[in-house]
Amino acid sequence: MDETRIPVLIGAGEVVDRPAEPRLALEPAALMAEALRRAAEDAGAPGLLAALDSLDIVNSVSWPYGDLPAALAARLGGAPRRMVYGPVGGESPVRFLHEAALRIARGESEVSAVVGGEATHAVAQARKAGVELPWTEPDPNWRRTRGRDFLHPLAVRLGVADPVTVYPFYENAVEAHLGQSPAEGQAESAALWSAFSGVAARNPAAWLKREYDAAEIGTASPANRPIAYPYTKLQVANPMVNQGAALLLTSLAHARAAGVPAERMAFLQGGAAAVEPRDYLNRDHYHEAHAQNAVLDACARIAGEGFGICELYSCFPCVPKMAARRLGLPPGAVPTTTGGLTFFGAPLNNYMTHAAAAMLRALRISGGQPALLYGQGEFVTKHHAVVLSRRPAPGGLDEDYSVQAEADGRRGPVPEFAEAAEGAARIETFTVLHDREGAPEQGVVILRLEDGRRGLARVPAGDGAAIALLLRRERTPVGTPGRAVLAADGVTEWRLA
Repeated sequence: MDETRIPVLIGAGEVVDRPAEPRLALEPAALMAEALRRAAEDAGAPGLLAALDSLDIVNSVSWPYGDLPAALAARLGGAPRRMVYGPVGGESPVRFLHEAALRIARGESEVSAVVGGEATHAVAQARKAGVELPWTEPDPNWRRTRGRDFLHPLAVRLGVADPVTVYPFYENAVEAHLGQSPAEGQAESAALWSAFSGVAARNPAAWLKREYDAAEIGTASPANRPIAYPYTKLQVANPMVNQGAALLLTSLAHARAAGVPAERMAFLQGGAAAVEPRDYLNRDHYHEAHAQNAVLDACARIAGEGFGICELYSCFPCVPKMAARRLGLPPGAVPTTTGGLTFFGAPLNNYMTHAAAAMLRALRISGGQPALLYGQGEFVTKHHAVVLSRRPAPGGLDEDYSVQAEADGRRGPVPEFAEAAEGAARIETFTVLHDREGAPEQGVVILRLEDGRRGLARVPAGDGAAIALLLRRERTPVGTPGRAVLAADGVTEWRLA
């Protein structure tokens, strides 16, 4: 094999920044520059950073830069010839890593990097203290790049248009599909998250370095308030962090010429990607994601012998629970080397860069079987995974890594959406939104009418019997019959029959 066309991951750098007061904190561009320097040092070849010719920057949200690539280039002493600022998506670091490897395999790049950083904690601290941060001049016209225009307006109106309020639809549907009671499903989530917290407690780059027991995670309390049923604060991604991470790749020939020790290297075996319909109301059901299944199946075929290490995206418990079952992992498996987005921290789109760094360290120690790095974005929407190993892919990397056709071929009929649903209706899946004091604000139900159409309805907090039904722990309310009626404001409400 031509060693100038064999991509290899040689270094990873991470920064966790917790100064005494926010004005001493590093801004995102500074976190990124430091992470890149640490990645080159980790490879044992600090001079490679000067040879960087391709840089993918993970979308950053915590500071309103007018030109983030320029701000980063200034700190690096110059911009590589290819410098791309990516779109929003939790899966994007995995995609950038995969595509960087393919560029090296095609001979388009010799030294590539992926980098990201967020300083949400410092920004929040500064706002609370009423102080200005001495960072790059903010852009007054900046706005978040992720809008909600692709979601149904009723989902936005009912407050189920953010990940923390949408993933519960999957959590509750998966639980019902498996035949679990809510108590059983929530106990599984709490035990899994407790294990994740233990991994984070041993990770030097983690934000929360404490192991939580399952009872603390699964029990609502003033310090662990309910957010969107069944999730409490300790079961959702924690974006209030100051963290940066970078990955450094080159060709095997270039790595050897730079003196990178062989024991520092890891190789991509391949990967896969697919997406679900962006509007989650346009999916056939909620107890699985066909794109997730197709991606994981493809990576299992690439690995062949199974995975020695797994990092399964963990914004909310349903994601690794679904993925672990698809992969056939044994009960009690802890599919993270990083610690998860609750405990390690969720630097918005950049968690998987940190996950790749942790996986590189784990591979250096373990060698052995291949490792799986699986990321997800939006609302169980975007899925990308790669397989890493201590040895090169025997036949090289496949340029066509899309498994979209496979995912689409598995999708069943999608129910027509009823704009103003009325009549007999059963619960397809649901959540209950809570206020900051932990009191129910309203339930939200995805429902199915007798004619098969799908609707979206609220359950007012004042309907105590219906809210109690949604929150019961001994038996799932999924499938419960009731009635959809139009309220005075024209919004459908679901009521007990």
